[in-house]
This record gives sequence, structure tokens and C-alpha cells, in this order.
Amino acid sequence: MTDSPDDLSRRDLLKGAALTGAGFALGLPGVAHAAAAPAHLGPIALPEPTAAAASMVGVPFEKHAVVRIAIVGTGLRGRSVLHELLGVDNVRITALCDTAPETLDRAVKQMRDAGHDYEPARFTGSETAYEQLVQRDDIDIVYTATPWQFHVPICLAALRAGKHAATEVPAAYTIDDCWKLVDASERARKHCIMMENCSYGYNELLVLNMVRAGVFGDLKHGGAAYNHDLREILFENRDEGLWRRAHHTLRNANLYPTHGLGPIAAMMDINRGDRFDYLVAMSTPEMGLTRWRADHEPKDSPKWKEQYVTGDLSVSLVRTAQGRTIRLEHDVSSPRPYSRINSVQGSKGIFEDYPARVYVEGEGAAHRWTTLDGYKAKHEHALWRALGEKARAGGHGGMDYVMAYRLVQVMREGLAPDMDVYDAAAWSAPGPLSELSVAKGSMPVRFPDFTRGRWSGARATL
Repeated sequence: MTDSPDDLSRRDLLKGAALTGAGFALGLPGVAHAAAAPAHLGPIALPEPTAAAASMVGVPFEKHAVVRIAIVGTGLRGRSVLHELLGVDNVRITALCDTAPETLDRAVKQMRDAGHDYEPARFTGSETAYEQLVQRDDIDIVYTATPWQFHVPICLAALRAGKHAATEVPAAYTIDDCWKLVDASERARKHCIMMENCSYGYNELLVLNMVRAGVFGDLKHGGAAYNHDLREILFENRDEGLWRRAHHTLRNANLYPTHGLGPIAAMMDINRGDRFDYLVAMSTPEMGLTRWRADHEPKDSPKWKEQYVTGDLSVSLVRTAQGRTIRLEHDVSSPRPYSRINSVQGSKGIFEDYPARVYVEGEGAAHRWTTLDGYKAKHEHALWRALGEKARAGGHGGMDYVMAYRLVQVMREGLAPDMDVYDAAAWSAPGPLSELSVAKGSMPVRFPDFTRGRWSGARATL
């Protein structure tokens, strides 16, 4: 989806997505009353709706000989996703949607160049053109690759039309919208999946296997982050620069929690034996975007009218029901190397990434890190072993292709998805919860139980 800088105002961002504003406005009944509770009564707890339909935990896809996919949003990310899907067998891209016709043309050319010589249906002309797309009867799943504020409306439209929904991250950024996705998925009996590509990274899946093999013993702590210097991208007059910077004027929160959190959630069996219980959050002052603007933007730029409120570094501590802890960070406004932290610690050892290193008691030299190389032969994940170099040729080091392949695989074979709507909601929730915690002086805030009590049982997963 493409917007001009002048069109993207606060009003535009609020439209259709129930965006939380500055301060305490979470769009939830009863929040102000709950937030006023004395600190000694425990973490702030938000209202939880009553279930309107049966759970989607463990529900398999129906089998599809060919998976028919519609993509909404054919900008940079949408065409990247399209590229990966076109490399997977038994996929047919039946429809494409974007507000900009020229990006649709590029996507169709991309399909033809890849040997897919049929014509997908095209939908454009308005921000709600997807409402017509989802009514088609030749779509199994609608994949959303748009700016964040459109994720929830598109997923809800797909679910109401009886289609499975998949979305780029985060799935939602209000607690109210998290619940809307959960309720809609349950009512429709269709899956709503957040496509967290980092969950399919080589190191992430290798270490997941090591965790399950007991290499690190009993887990007690994890580290997760999205620390990525995006200042230049945020100030571009195209692509993400047209919309992503605007979120920094709206919320002092962790704006993008899932890249680091998803893999750690899998390692800790979140929603499969453990769950996020509560978090406390704090933010540093905002400096990075203001200083970048001063150094790079001409004084007559309309960007000088913007006021950035998101602290450069958001830090949250999450406690799980089993007493484990997770350090969660977000920083896209500082000069720094890229890191998702990607760390897990247990009773026998620890793994930390960026750079990847491992220490297991009784293996190797005492008090010395070693590499992952010695663990790859035994613990390399089956997906990476099977896909090999074809995976490594995919985006983001190969994780994008593995993600696309796995989505098609579970739909073709009629399996339950690796990540369901309850994971999408739980992994997205640190956004609004961190905003509330920061606004209330780092008071603890409880995670809603989006599974409604179905989190404690083991079940099939990646």
C-alpha cells in the first residue's frame, strides 16, 4: 500500500486500526479504572472478553493440493514475499491488491519472470479494495504485507469472508485489536497467522532443537530484541519512510516486538506449557530521530513539524507463569550494529547470538565461549537440512523462504500451523502493554490470556 507523505497524518493512522495514542488511551473499557489500582494490589490487569466460539488451538488446516494465495500490499515487502512463494511448488497466486497500480504491475511482471504466466485478479483504487478481493472463491489464504495500520482490518475482512489470514508483523498494536483477531479466528473457524520470519532463522531453529534436546537444561531466562539502525530508512521519501516514522510521533512503546520474541517464545513453549504473565517497561529519552533530522533534513522540510515521542531504547522485562524471565528491547533510532539478542539460558548453559556463541557446562574449556559448529550435525533443524542451499538463497539469510515453504507445507498436508492466532496476539501484546507500563511509571502490566486457559498443555509445534 502506498501513501504520500502529506496524506499520512495522525488521523490516517488512527483510521481503521484503533491505534493507541499518547498517554493512557488504549481504547478499552475499564482500563482507566484498572490502571488507577494501587501498586500493592499487583500488576495492572486489562479486561478479557468471554469466548464466543471454540478454541483454534491445535486445529489443522484442511488439505490443499494447490494452495491459492492472495497478497494485499505489493510494495517492497509484498514483492519480497511474492518472490519466496513463487519458488515453492503447488502455489497459485490468484489475486493481488495495492493502492498503487504501478506496484501491481511490478508484481505481475515478477510472476511472469518466474514462469507463472497466468493473470492474477487485480484490486486497486482505494484503501479498502481488499474488501472486494476477499469475496473471491478462488482464495485459500489472504496474506497481508501492508503498513501496520492495515493488518487488522484486512485480516478481519478475510476471516469474515471465510478465508484463512496471514499477516506480516506485528499482527496488531492494541490489546483490543488482538482480541478482535482471536475472536474472529474462532468464529470463522479459520486460522489467523502472524508470519514471523525470524522464527525460521537457521540459528533460531538450531537452538530450538538444542533446547528440546536438553542441551541447556531447564530454561530460566531469554533475551530478545529488534535493535536495528533504521534512521536513514525512516526519513526516506518513499517506501517505509512514507508511513513508519509516523508511529514514532504517536506512542512511547516497543513498536516492533516480535522478531526477537517469537523464537524465544518457541524455546520457552509459550502457549504450550507456559505463558507470558506480566511485564514492566521503561524507555530512554528520544534523541535519535530528532538529531538525524537536524543533521540531514533541510529547514523547510515538513518533517520539522513532527514531534517524536518514542524513546530511542524501549526495555521490558517479561515474567512467565513458570517464573522465567525475558529481556525485550527495541531500538531503531541509534547508531549501532544489528541485533535480535537471541539468547537463552538454562541450568546447564547459555546461548547468545550476535555473534553466535554457546557455553555448556562440562563441554569445552571452562568459562570460555565456543561456536555453534560442533552442534550443527546433531541439532540442525529438519527444514534447513531438507531445503539446504535453496533456502539460503532466500531473503534475510534464507528464513523468508523457509517461512514461505512451511506455510505451504502445513496447508498442503493438513497440519496445524506452527504459530496460531494466540501466538500472534501474545507476541504483539508487548507493544501496547509497554506503552501502558511506561506511562504508569513502569508499573507491572499483566498479559491477557488469549488462549483462555488453553496454554498449559503440550501440543504439536515447529
